[in-house]
Amino acid sequence: MTIISPYLRRYQRNIIMKGRLFTVLLFCLCLFSCTNADTTSLSKAKAQTDANENFGLVIHGGAGTILKKNMSDSLENAYHEKLKEAILAGHSILEKGGASMDAVTAAINVMEDSPLFNAAKGAVFTNHETNELDASVMDGKTLNAGAISGVTTIKNPINLAVAVMNQSEHVMLSGKGAEQFAKEQGIEIADPSYFYTERRFQSLQRVKEREAKMKQEEINKKAAFAMDPFIKASKFGTVGCAALDKNGNLAAGTSTGGMTNKRYNRIGDAPIIGAGTYANNATCAVSSTGWGEYFIRAMVAHDISALMEYKGLSLQDAASEVIQKKLPDLGGTGGIVAIDNKGEVALEFNTEGMYRAHMNAKGELSIKIYQE
Repeated sequence: MTIISPYLRRYQRNIIMKGRLFTVLLFCLCLFSCTNADTTSLSKAKAQTDANENFGLVIHGGAGTILKKNMSDSLENAYHEKLKEAILAGHSILEKGGASMDAVTAAINVMEDSPLFNAAKGAVFTNHETNELDASVMDGKTLNAGAISGVTTIKNPINLAVAVMNQSEHVMLSGKGAEQFAKEQGIEIADPSYFYTERRFQSLQRVKEREAKMKQEEINKKAAFAMDPFIKASKFGTVGCAALDKNGNLAAGTSTGGMTNKRYNRIGDAPIIGAGTYANNATCAVSSTGWGEYFIRAMVAHDISALMEYKGLSLQDAASEVIQKKLPDLGGTGGIVAIDNKGEVALEFNTEGMYRAHMNAKGELSIKIYQE
């Protein structure tokens, strides 16, 4: 029989106790790690949920001389209903986790299909009594963009702009070439007669009659157009949308028939990236409407983003600076709708009115027409 000395027994007990202590410490460490991991996961999940709560979109249907005294109740209601339909079309996509670009396209399609707005179906007429359509889109995540101009047979120009962005190596296509690309991509084609609306045709006739009464030298002067309220009002229209989705991606799009009585295949700001449309996940998404020549010169949409990025301005302050100060100093009028990467929106304009609507993640909807 082996005799174990008291010293050996004491040593064995110490070993056992240390082993038990190590086991307890190891258990506590594992428990702490699991708890900490759970807490971190919950924090990340909460942060993601909070971020998702910021999604939303904002739309416009044109800015200009829009006065309540000139608007019948029935026409005002028609605009309200169509703006509501458009923004709900986009919001439903965002609410289900869809992409901001899809929401922008859906909202603009509704307005393009309506004769109420100066885009596609309701496009204004050129001097040659045709309809020439322009559109553009931009993806804030990739900074990719697509634009088309001067097309006459594309039922929904914004869809073609998206195709140019996604299916070509180019940014802008125009005229017959853009229409050929549309056919190759299966974009819906419409006979030019589809775009005819009597209201827009009569607007062209009134502008021509007014123009005929002016002396030729006055017509050739920019001041003649800038100071004549009737001619000036004929420049405005356009539809657009800016959106932020649940993944934090921004997108913007703009579609227009241009200006009444335009000549020489004139192109405004709507298809110009940085002027009529801009989106950047680092800052905001913007869609413009107004006197295109001045929006191009001021690069309005990009300028708002640049003021946010380089000067640290809020979206509202940047929009106000550009639309209320910089643009009017050049002689331009119009407005923008925009949304930033936090879900804050700006609906800024320096005209008597702008058809506009906004809807956030909570489903809160705002629709307005006139200056307040």
